[in-house]
Amino acid sequence: MLSRKGIIPEEYVLTRLAEDPAEPRYRARERKARFVSKNGNCNVAHKNIREQGRFLQDVFTTLVDLKWPYTLLIFTMSFLCSWLLFAMVWWLIAFAHGDLAPGEGAAVPCVTSIHSFSSAFLFSIEVQVTIGFGGRMVTEECPLAILILIVQNIVGLMINAIMLGCIFMKTAQAHRRAETLIFSKHAVIALRHGRLCFMLRVGDLRKSMIISATIHMQVVRKTTSPEGEVVPLHQVDIPMENGVGGNSIFLVAPLIIYHVIDANSPLYDLAPCDLHHHQDLEIIVILEGVVETTGITTQARTSYLADEILWGQRFVPIVAEEDGRYSVDYSKFGNTIKVPTPLCTARQLEEDPSLLDVLTLVRGPLRKRTVAVAKAKPKFSISPDSLS
Repeated sequence: MLSRKGIIPEEYVLTRLAEDPAEPRYRARERKARFVSKNGNCNVAHKNIREQGRFLQDVFTTLVDLKWPYTLLIFTMSFLCSWLLFAMVWWLIAFAHGDLAPGEGAAVPCVTSIHSFSSAFLFSIEVQVTIGFGGRMVTEECPLAILILIVQNIVGLMINAIMLGCIFMKTAQAHRRAETLIFSKHAVIALRHGRLCFMLRVGDLRKSMIISATIHMQVVRKTTSPEGEVVPLHQVDIPMENGVGGNSIFLVAPLIIYHVIDANSPLYDLAPCDLHHHQDLEIIVILEGVVETTGITTQARTSYLADEILWGQRFVPIVAEEDGRYSVDYSKFGNTIKVPTPLCTARQLEEDPSLLDVLTLVRGPLRKRTVAVAKAKPKFSISPDSLS
C-alpha cells in the first residue's frame, strides 16, 4: 500500500515471496505442560476408552464424580420418572377395575377419588413422599393395589437413599477441605546445615487440625531407559525432611519442608542455569491427612516447574510470639530473601567443599564491618569532667 502511494519505492518493499525458503526458521519452545496444576488438578485427558460399561458398574461413584448441573438433573428426573411410572400403574389398575367411569364401576373402588391420569399422578406423589392428604386411599378391594403400594414405597426409599447420599458426598468431598491447605508459590534452593536443600512452605488456614498429616514429593520428568524405551512421565520418590523426622508433620503453624540434595537425590546434578521453563522437570508435592472434624481423608497437591524454583533464596520468618501466644503473618507466606549460595550443583559442592569457604570469607568482613561501625558510634559517652 505504501509503494502504491509513492511513499516507499517498490524495490525496497519486502514481501513474503522475497524470503528465502531455504533459510531455517526458529520457534520459541513452548513451556512444559504440567502434570499437576498449582491448584492440585491432574492435567490428564483420558481418550478412546472403549469399555464405557465399567462406569455403570459403579453407579454411585459415577454420580458423585459428575458435575453439579448433571447431578441435580438426575436427582430431579429420578423422582419425576418414578412418579410418572407408578401414576401409569395406578391409572391402569383403576381402568381395569372400572373405577374411571362413574356409575359403571364396582361399588368399592381399588383407590378412592381416582377419576383421571392427573388424579392418579397426585396419588403416586402422595404415596411415595408419604404426604397423605386424606382424599385418596387404597381399599381392600384389590390385592394388586396393595402390592403396588408396597413396591412403590420400597422404590421410593431406595431412590431417596441413593440420591441423598450422593448429594451428601458431593458436599462433603475431601478436596473441599484441601482449599484451605496452601503451598508457597515458589520453591527455593539454598544452603541449610552446609548442604544444598530444596525447600517449600506449607500451611493450614483453618484452626481445625489435619490429623496424621504426611507429605510426599515426587520428581516427574521424561526419561529414556538404556534399552531405548521412552518413559514420558517417570516418577521418582524423594524423601522430605522436617523438624519432627520422617514424613509425618504437626501442621499447626506453617512449616518449611526441605529435601537434602545428596547423591541419592534426582536433583543431584541440578544447576542454577537449569532453572528455566525449557527444562523438563516438575516436582509434585502431596499433603495427605485426616480432617479432624469429619474424619474424612483429604489430599492437597501442587507442583513446581523448573522456572518456579528460586536459587539462592530462603523464606522469611512469619511466626512471632506476641502477648503470650504465637502469631502467624500470612501476608509474608511466600516472601523470600536472597542468601549466599554457591552457583554449582550438589555434586560439585560435594566434590569441592572449598566452595563453602569462599562464602564464609564473603560473609566474614561484612559482620566485622557492622560491629566496627557500631563501636565507632556509641549511643552514650562519659566525659572526665562528669566524673570529677
